[in-house]
Amino acid sequence: MHNLVPAELYSDHLAEIADRTAQALAATGYDALVLHSGSLRMVDFDDYPYPFKAHAAFKLWAPLTDTPDCFVGYRPGERPQLLFNHPDDYWHKATPLPASYWTDGFDLQAVSSLDAARKALRHGGRVAFIGDERGFADWGFAAVNPAALVTRLDHARARKTSYELACLAQANVLGARAHRAAEQAFRAGASEYGIANAFMQSISVREQELPYNPIVALNAGGAVLHYQVLERSPPPERLSLLIDAGAVHAGYASDITRTYSYADADFAALVARMDEAQLALCAGVKAGVDWRDLHLTAHRLIAEVLHDAGIITVDAEVAVETGLSAVFLPHGLGHLLGLQVHDVGGTLASPEGGVIPRPEGHPYLRLTRVLEPGFVVTMEPGLYFIDSLLARARAGAHGRHIDWARVAQFAPFGGIRIEDNLAVTAAGCENLTREAFRTSS
Repeated sequence: MHNLVPAELYSDHLAEIADRTAQALAATGYDALVLHSGSLRMVDFDDYPYPFKAHAAFKLWAPLTDTPDCFVGYRPGERPQLLFNHPDDYWHKATPLPASYWTDGFDLQAVSSLDAARKALRHGGRVAFIGDERGFADWGFAAVNPAALVTRLDHARARKTSYELACLAQANVLGARAHRAAEQAFRAGASEYGIANAFMQSISVREQELPYNPIVALNAGGAVLHYQVLERSPPPERLSLLIDAGAVHAGYASDITRTYSYADADFAALVARMDEAQLALCAGVKAGVDWRDLHLTAHRLIAEVLHDAGIITVDAEVAVETGLSAVFLPHGLGHLLGLQVHDVGGTLASPEGGVIPRPEGHPYLRLTRVLEPGFVVTMEPGLYFIDSLLARARAGAHGRHIDWARVAQFAPFGGIRIEDNLAVTAAGCENLTREAFRTSS
């Protein structure tokens, strides 16, 4: 599937997206759709913007990630329209008019301002608008971000086209290459900041071009799930690295986490056991599987790791039933991945809406759907030594089931998370991340 480059798959992708959109428009009573790439958001009381991130619904059609105030207009039965923002501006360099593998799919027109874009859009009938809430109320749209239409499109977006799968595979190739550079920097003694720079330099990107700010946590920082500091100086003692970072290709993200022991054999053995558990969970991914069941299986497997390592003193089933396992794994097993890192529609019950509930006691699970071919999910079990959760456990009923000497031994290492990106198939899944590590250099 991924031997084909995205360019050779794009026309089929555009036709599929157009067909999905036509069905959604008909079901919700609209005649056409306009999608906005987004506007620059200015810093309060100053004259420079926050880094620009294009809206995912727009990128689904056109892989323009760095140009604000562009528009895609689509009316079923007609060729899509792309209005490209190209102002006459001596303050900033205008982005060149695109000419790439995907541009032949559109009637492409440069526009110099929002007013010019408004005049150039094809009007008539009930037109829905998806994009920034502010600034477009007087453009004559029948609705701005109508919930029923957005829900239908979000639900369908979970199923990736062959073009999207190829883009996600390439994002994993870039991510794996950058992770290798980050590990080398860690082993060479770099700081968190230096490791993050090594990650970015290896694939020639700035931080704003990444899908999310990289999590680069040395030692106990690995216990902070969304660690954001990037210390400039290396720690006095180097114990471990947890790095959660991804890359982007044509607007599609990879989301990869690896954990390394610097020299400690016991922590290295714990990482290896977690890697085995993660691969076992990956092996359970296929169409027809309820993700909630996999999440509960993850708690059982990690409880087995905790028990075998002597960290807890009760068996896995008791640890899951009593909630003890959640002391060490407080987040969900994974989420949908695509144009957004946490892609939309993960808990939608149907195209009409509704929510598939999370299992009791697991409020942070981002995916509750039954897997289908074309879904791309992250698989990211974790095991952490989080001070606040451990303190509550020690003060409560869980305290007597934890070996606190073993906790004290491992707490300086922070925690372990191993995350791959999986493309679901009818028979199983394709591990985009492991394949990228295998083939990248």
